[in-house]
Formats: sequence, C-alpha cells, structure tokens
Amino acid sequence: MNVVANVYRGEQVESSHLGHIAVVDASGTLLYAFGDPHRMTYARSSMKPLQAIPVVETGAADHYGFEPADLSLCCASHSGEPRHRTRALSMLERAGQPEATLQCGTHVPRHEESYKELIRQGKPLTPVFSNCSGKHSGMIATATYMGEEVATYHLPEHPVQQRILDVVEDITGYPKEKINLGTDGCGVPVHQLPLANFAWAFAKLVRPEVIAKPERRKAVERITEAMTAHPEMVGGENRYCTDLMNAFAGRIVGKAGAESVYCLGDRKTGLGIAVKIEDGGPRAINPVVNEVLRQLGIGTDGPLEVLAQYTNPPITNMSNSVVGRIETPFLLTQTSVSLGV
Repeated sequence: MNVVANVYRGEQVESSHLGHIAVVDASGTLLYAFGDPHRMTYARSSMKPLQAIPVVETGAADHYGFEPADLSLCCASHSGEPRHRTRALSMLERAGQPEATLQCGTHVPRHEESYKELIRQGKPLTPVFSNCSGKHSGMIATATYMGEEVATYHLPEHPVQQRILDVVEDITGYPKEKINLGTDGCGVPVHQLPLANFAWAFAKLVRPEVIAKPERRKAVERITEAMTAHPEMVGGENRYCTDLMNAFAGRIVGKAGAESVYCLGDRKTGLGIAVKIEDGGPRAINPVVNEVLRQLGIGTDGPLEVLAQYTNPPITNMSNSVVGRIETPFLLTQTSVSLGV
C-alpha cells in the first residue's frame, strides 16, 4: 500500500494514511513519485495562484491599484483575520462593488478572536469572513473592469471562469477538453486533472521563463512575488502556508487545498511538488510535505528546523499529554517521464 503517514498511539500504529506525490520540473518531466502521480485530483484551493492570473492579465489589478498584498490575498485561503477582511473589502470598494456581490458564501473563520468579537457585537457572519473572499474579490474586480455581468461571475460559462480555464490548460499542460469541472466549496468551478500536472504548474510558477506568452509570464512573476512577499495574506497566524513561505524567505511558493492537497514550487531547484492524501483528512498533509522536502534536500540547511512543529507532530489527549505521534515512512522513487501532451 502507498502509506505516506502512520499515526502512532504509544508505540503501535493506530491509523495509516495513503497518499500520492509528484515532483516535476519546468520542462514537464516527472522526476520523483510515490503512489499514483497521475491520480485524477481536484486541487481545490491549491489552484488559487492560477485563478488569480487573469486579474493581472486583463489589466484589472493595475486599473484598481491592487498592491502586492492584494494579489496575495487573491491567492489566499485566509483565516478571516481583520487584515484579511479589511483588504478584501478595500478591493471591492475600489472596484465599486459592495460585499453583497461576493458569491462565496460564508463560514466560521479560522481566526477565533474575530468570530468571538462578532458574537459579542451581535453581528452576523458575512461573506468577507470566508477564506475565499480574496479570490472572489479579484474575480469580481476582473468582471467589473471588463464590463461583464457581475452577478454571475462564479458560473462556469462566465468569461471570468472561461479565462481561468484557459490559464489552467496552459499552465498545467493538460487539454481543457479533458479537464473535469466540479463546484468548489465557495461556488466557483474547480478543475480535476492528473496530480503531476499540478506539480508541473507550480514548477512553471517558479520558472516563468518557460511560459510562452509574455503577458502571462509577467502576471505569474507578479503573483508569485506577491505571495512570497506577503505570505501572511495567503494564510495567517499559525498557518502552514504562511509559515512555510516565511521559513524559506521567498524561495518557495506554496498553497494548500481542501481534501488534503498541497502544491508548491521551489525557486532554487525549479521543482514543482504536488501531494494528495487519499482520505482527504488534513492531519497528514503538512508532515508529508515536510518529508518530501527533506528527501529532496530542500530546506535541510535550516528552514525545515523552523517548520519542526509540522514534522512528525505529537498526538495529544484531552489533558494535553503526548500519547503518540505521526511518522512519514514513504520513500520517493526516482523516475523520468514526460508529461507533454
């Protein structure tokens, strides 16, 4: 079995997580793998950096004066902290749109203090608290700038989503007629394709010189620079995405996705990495990503020590006593397979 993580209680394995890993270079060569690197996968929020590309390409970002931190928020699954909500609302205001335009729905934010303050004030949850409100604000700004119907920006047939589909095809190297569309938790289309192609996309994010279209290349450069310069906008306090990019000080761009997906690109080696935990449970993903980096020799000179809390994390009981741990026993297999269509 393709076990990527074992959960120990004492010295006995209580549970195991299966998973799939793909490591790809910017030319589209699968260099390392574990499990099924071609597993058809919805990368969920890991694709937000690609979904943000049209915000720049169309000219909407410049027209509305979006700063790098704004572009970073377009790529975020943020915690709903005040800085996230304030910036999302500012983006909407500059586009001349109210918060009610957001079609992302809402949920209890990860930032507990923000939710507690809302309860104290007797106010309802609103869409800006959604972890996807930054992404949706970018989409709304793009539709507004392009003079398109704003109320339906989230639907698959809308030009906003069609532009994103074209970008996904280009950057992942996977034909759009083969891409399966689903609906993400926030209501916009989500794209299913082989895991290795997501890794290839992130290799291109850190090696944009391989992207043929000059304007797309420039847009990618701006987005990756924004994410690595403002990782606090991508996640928030005590979030792996933010801590990972901070630990690597601009070298790595990374983004988590729901159902236990993680994609990242390493600027130094030019590698793209994509990981999927088969059961969708979140507890194994960060330890597995750290182990992939360790096996590739990425961050072993210090950054992985900074991220030690995410490596083989302890299992605690209700008294906060350590009763077990998570270990990652897999070994990457070296390969050489072209993903070219």
